[in-house]
Amino acid sequence: MRALVWHGKQDIRCDNVPDPTIEQPRDAIIRVTSCAICGSDLHLYDNFMPGMKSGDIMGHETMGVVEEVGAGCTNLKKGDRVVIPFTIICGECEQCRRGNFSVCERSNRNKEMADKAFGHAPAGLFGYTHMTGGYAGGQAEYLRVPFADKTHIKVPSSLTDEQVLFLSDIFPTGWQAAVQCDIQPTDTVAIWGCGPVGQMAIRSAILLGAKQVIAIDNVPERLSMARAGGAITLNFDEDSIIERLNELTQGKGPEKCIDAVGMEAHATATLDSMVDRAKQAVMLGTDRPHVLREMMYVCRPAGVLSVPGVYGGVLDKVPFGMVMNKGLTIRTGQTHVNRWSDDLLRRIEQGQIDPSFVITHRVGLEQGPEMYKTFRDKLDSCIKVVIRP
Repeated sequence: MRALVWHGKQDIRCDNVPDPTIEQPRDAIIRVTSCAICGSDLHLYDNFMPGMKSGDIMGHETMGVVEEVGAGCTNLKKGDRVVIPFTIICGECEQCRRGNFSVCERSNRNKEMADKAFGHAPAGLFGYTHMTGGYAGGQAEYLRVPFADKTHIKVPSSLTDEQVLFLSDIFPTGWQAAVQCDIQPTDTVAIWGCGPVGQMAIRSAILLGAKQVIAIDNVPERLSMARAGGAITLNFDEDSIIERLNELTQGKGPEKCIDAVGMEAHATATLDSMVDRAKQAVMLGTDRPHVLREMMYVCRPAGVLSVPGVYGGVLDKVPFGMVMNKGLTIRTGQTHVNRWSDDLLRRIEQGQIDPSFVITHRVGLEQGPEMYKTFRDKLDSCIKVVIRP
C-alpha cells in the first residue's frame, strides 16, 4: 500500500510499504477513505518530538471502512464505517473506566520508555513516536487498529466523511479545551492560536455559552475564519495582546484562557520568544512557551488556563509564581476522545456545527509531502488539509 512515511526532519515521502495484517484478536483493518494532516504532525515534521524512526508511517486523524476484524472484535464487521480516535484505548483498565482514555494503562506497548520520560506512560497513539507505542499512522491506504472493539466511533451513512473526520482529534480536542474551562455565562474566553484546534475551541466556547470569545493569531485567513465563528480577533503583530485583553475585560483580564498553540509559538517581537527560539535552535531548549507565559500574566485571578497545545519537554522561565499567587487552575492533557464522541456526533447530526468548515485543501496521498510544507508555512491560505487515499 501507499503511505506517508517519516524519513527525518522535514522529510516525508509517499512510499510503498507492506499492507497491515491482523496481529491480535481485538484488531481490525480499516480501508482509509479520508485522513488529515494535524498541527501536531508538524512537531514530528520539524523533529521537535523525540522517538521517531525512519520508516514510521504518519497520521492520527483517520476514518474509513472496516475490511477485516480479529476473532475477539465482535462489535465490528466488514463494511462498517468508522472514525478512528487518535488515542488507542483498551476500554477496560482503571483509567478507561473513569473516562480518562488518553492515559489508558494498556495500549502503550512502549510503556517502559514513556515511564522514564513522563513518570507514567500515556496511552498509545497512532503515528506519533515510539514514546507512545510506535504504532503505524493513518496517512495511508490501510490502517491496523489495535483494541478496535473500543478504539472506534461508528458513523451513519447520512453524514459525509468531511463532517465526521475531525471527531478523530481536532473537534473533541477543541471541545475538551473549552469544557476544561468550566465556562460560565459571564465569562470572557481568550484563545491563543486560530489553527484548526483553535477554530474548534472558538466554536465550542460559544456553544458552551461564553459571553465573549477573543481569538489571537497573526494569519489573516485564520483570523477571518475566527470572526466568522463569532470571535473578536486580535493580531499579535499589530496589537499589544495584554493591553487589548485588559481593555476588552475592563481591566480584569479574561476569566478563561486556552493555549491552542503549544510548543512552537511563533511570536518573534518579544524578548522571551527570541530567547526561546535561540535556545531551541542550538538544542538548549525543547519548547517555546511564550503563549503560556502571556496567559499566566493576563488571566484574571482565580481563572483557568486550559492547554490542549502539545508540549514535548522541559519549559524554561515559566512564571509559576504568577499561577500560585493568582490562584490559577491549569488543566491540560491529550484528548479523551471517546468521552465526548457521542455528544459531538449528535451535535453534528442536529446541525449545531459542521466541522468541515475548517478544510481549505483536499489532496491525494502523492501530494501529502508537499502539503506538509504548505501547511507548516501557512502558504496558499492553508488551514486544514484532508487527504483521500
